[in-house]
Parts: sequence; C-alpha cells; structure tokens
Amino acid sequence: MAEPLILIVDDEPDLCELLSHLMRKEGFAVEAAADGEAALEAVRTLKPDVMLLDIRLPDLDGMEVMCRSQGFAPHMPVVLMTAYAEMRGAIEAMKAGAHDYLTKPLEHQDVLRVVRRALAEGNLKRRFDNISSQVGEDLSLAKTMGPSEAVSRLLDKVNRVAQSDFTVIIYGETGSGKELVARAIHHLSPRSGGAFVAVDCGALQENLLESELFGHEKGAFTGAHMKKPGKFELAKNGTLLLDEISNMTLGAQAKLLRAIQEKVICRVGGTDSFDVDVRLLVSCNQDLGEHSSSGSFRSDLYYRLDEFTIKVPPLRERAEDIPYLARRFLDITNMELGKSVEEITGTALKLLKSYTWPGNVRQLRSTMRRAVLLADAVITEEHIELPKKAALAESLDLSEKRNERPWENFSLKEIVQRNTKALERDLITQALEHTRWNKAEAARLLQIDYKTLHLKIKRLGLADNIP
Repeated sequence: MAEPLILIVDDEPDLCELLSHLMRKEGFAVEAAADGEAALEAVRTLKPDVMLLDIRLPDLDGMEVMCRSQGFAPHMPVVLMTAYAEMRGAIEAMKAGAHDYLTKPLEHQDVLRVVRRALAEGNLKRRFDNISSQVGEDLSLAKTMGPSEAVSRLLDKVNRVAQSDFTVIIYGETGSGKELVARAIHHLSPRSGGAFVAVDCGALQENLLESELFGHEKGAFTGAHMKKPGKFELAKNGTLLLDEISNMTLGAQAKLLRAIQEKVICRVGGTDSFDVDVRLLVSCNQDLGEHSSSGSFRSDLYYRLDEFTIKVPPLRERAEDIPYLARRFLDITNMELGKSVEEITGTALKLLKSYTWPGNVRQLRSTMRRAVLLADAVITEEHIELPKKAALAESLDLSEKRNERPWENFSLKEIVQRNTKALERDLITQALEHTRWNKAEAARLLQIDYKTLHLKIKRLGLADNIP
C-alpha cells in the first residue's frame, strides 16, 4: 500500500521542515505549502490523506481553506495548528468539521497521536463511501458493526434480500448483531413504513408464546383480563422477527407453520380468524438444519423458512472491526458520562484484538463502558477487565486437600453444601460457555427451566460474568 500523504500548510519554513522530518520518520509521505492557494492546489491534485493546517495564513483564512478543500477531498481530515490566543477560531473550525486542533508550540507526540487518529478516521470514511454503493444511502448497519470486509459482504446480502419478501434465517452467536441485521433488512425493504416487531422465543413458555404471537381474547385463560392483540397483528404490513426460534417447542412450531402456510391466525380463546400480512425473519445461534435432522425442529417448518440465509460473523472473525467499535463505544460512553477520555493505548487495543469475545459486540461494549468509567484521559490495558472462567474457589475436595482437615471448621452438612454450590456454579458456567451465553439453550442442556436457571445465576453470583 502507498504511504499516507500528509499535507503541511504553514508560512513558517522552519516549522514546515520540522514537521516534514517528523512525518517522514514515521513512514509518511509529505508535501508542504506556504499559503492557502498553494494548499488548495495540492488538495485538488494530490488528494492528501491528512492536512495539517495553520489557522492564520498570509492570503486566506484557515477556515476558508478547510471549507473549500472539502469540495475536492470530502474524506480528508483537517487538523488545525493554532496559537493559544486563537483558540476561539479553532473551536469554531471544529464545529465546521475539523478533525482536531494542535496548539503551538507543538509537542511531537501530540502531533503523531492526532495524525494517526485522523488517518484512521479518513480510512473509515472512505470505507463507508465504498459500502454505500451496496446499500444505498443507509449506512446505519455499517456504522454500527464496523468497516471490515466481512461486514461489507454481509451488507451486500442484506441489500439484495431486503427488496424481496423472502423469509430470512439469520444465524449468529449471541451478541453478534442478529437483530441489527434484521432491522436493516426491514429498513431497506418496501415494508419499512410498517412496524418492526421482535419476539424472544427463548424467554417464553409454550402457552405464553402462543398468546404472544397470536394474541388472546378476554377470559381465554387465568389472568387474561382483557383482549390482547398478538405480535402477528402488531406487525401487520411490517416485519416480524422470531428471535432464537430453535428454542420453540414442537407444539408451538406446528402452530407457527399453520399460520405461515394459511396466512391467517386465531387468537387464543377466540373463534374469528385474521389475515396476516407480515415479512417473517427468524434468528438462531445454531444451524436449524442440524436441529431438523436431529428431530428437535420440525423439518417441514425448516424447509418453509429456509428461503434465504445470512450468517453474521462473530467478532473474533472480524478483529479489524474491534478498534473502530472500541473507539465508537468510547465516544458514546464519554457523552453518557460527561467524560473526555481521549484515546486507547496500542497495548490496550492489542489486548482487545487478542481476546476471543464469546459475548461478541455486546461484551465489547460492556468492557469499554467499564474502561471509560475507570480511565481518566487514556485507556490502558489496566482498564480492560475481561471475565475469567469461574473456578471452584470454594471447593473443599478432600482428595486434593487432605491436610486442610475441613471438619475442624465445618460440619459435614456445611462441607457438602459448599462443594455442591461450587460444582453447581462450575457446571452452569460450562453450559453457558458452551452455548455462547444463550441462557435458554443452557437451561435445556441442564434440563431445568429458564426461570430456575435465571435464579441460580443470580444466587451463585454469575450474573457479572455473563456478557
């Protein structure tokens, strides 16, 4: 790849020479201009990657140079150089679109830090500009997920299928962004004027799921004090997402298949049928085809749903998105907390990129929120707190700890209780890790109901370890 080109604009020859030497030492190509007109000509012909621009020039004001240069190079970040007394002008320029500013006398490390960040911003802008040819003017999904090639390929599929009325199966691990993809399909579809309705199939028992999907009449069951429309009705002329559909029982699957095939529904406890006109999207963290082969998912329903599939890659398979996402979560949390944490050190970024992220983007977001809370100005590796596998900390295994003589401090009943609690914690942790933190799937593996698992997670202190 070509060396990034830095354009230095200042009427002080000594400063231009000093900055040029500093940039070349870092491996950047350099061009210099002594006035505004020369700078504009360089922008027009050379298309530099970053412009270091003095706010006071002999012929033109720095603000004018910046604004006019945007017509030639809209993605080129501009970094202003200003004396302390000219700070007001620099702040106004920031509001008008400058990337950052540096105050004279310049500190070498500050210059390099700001230039590197400006280069990264320019690269992202160019990436999003290329992606826009695939998804039109809506870049919300790209801005949310990142600028990697994997996301670019994902966006191509989203754009292609959005214009149809195909049922789409969206595969992906917990926290990878399945619902974001579903919302993007809806937003880019002819049904975007209708509602987008999502149902978490893993969080509801079969009788409640039927009521949630199809609605119920007053008095249909104990607690049904009034008539309630279902999600199919609420999503009329829009899009219905069935999240984690593999958690549906076979009975609920049969009722769903009938509703899809006949395109009519009947509320629980009712006799009247309603036509349904919805675009159906489903998501799953495991292969529905495998569930179909094993008999845990109806094959006739699977074949009816399998019109188009989209695989959302886990974060560990698109590590190039991690710096962008980390910076995005840093900025969002800064605004939320009213802080001004400026950057992430290279060592901290390396740590983030090397982690496997079982909770994917959702876990990265939580990690960065904690880091911003803990940091003052710069996030270092010390601020990056990553969960560790739960250990049997309270285990009192006598075969390994014979010399501890636990009966001297605990009764037999207490020893058994402590060992049972430690074993229970370890088994639940292993099940959660195996299912990528899908609590509904983990409950099924452990052969307990979802509510029981949820209570055990809270009682055993595992909630903080779950992404």
